[in-house]
Amino acid sequence: MIAARQKIVQGAVSMVDMALKELASKEVVQLDDERRAAMVSNLMVVLCAESEVHPVVNAGTLYN
Repeated sequence: MIAARQKIVQGAVSMVDMALKELASKEVVQLDDERRAAMVSNLMVVLCAESEVHPVVNAGTLYN
C-alpha cells in the first residue's frame, strides 16, 4: 500500500512539474511564487485524492 502511494505521489509531482514548465514555456500564464504554490497544492490534491474531486469556480479574485 505504501509503495503504491509513493508511486502515485511521484507521478503527481512529475505531472505538476510538466504542467508548470509547459505553462511557462508557452507563456500561457505568469505565476508569482504564491500563485505557483497554490497551483502546485491544488494539482497535488486533485492528482493524489482518493475520492472524487469537486471543482470550485472562483467568480472574483483573491488578489488586487
